[in-house]
Amino acid sequence: MVRLITHNMLTCHVKNCTKDNFPLAFSDVELVVRPAPENLDFVRRFLPKLDWPALVDTARALGDETLPDAMPESWTKDQLRALHHVLLEIHVEEGNMTCRGCGHVYPVSNGIPNMLLAEHEVGR
Repeated sequence: MVRLITHNMLTCHVKNCTKDNFPLAFSDVELVVRPAPENLDFVRRFLPKLDWPALVDTARALGDETLPDAMPESWTKDQLRALHHVLLEIHVEEGNMTCRGCGHVYPVSNGIPNMLLAEHEVGR
């Protein structure tokens, strides 16, 4: 399943694609919200690993407006709960992720992104 916690770390690896290869842009998506056990300590520890602007832009593109523009210096429980929801409960079941740099499309089917590249697309 593609959750935004995973998406926030995916980049395009097509040969010679080194500009605008993150974040991948979602299109034609089918979203499902699946409740996940709340673990705010996990979310807090994961904060340094996030690319905040990419996460906020992606969440908004998918219709979630709950995250602030800038990452808060200190977090309230409500803010952590909103981040938990965005990272762990929003699932992309179907759709595409497209590289803004080279235009390569990574399909998502049954919640699984196909990140495999054809031999001629692999950088060596």
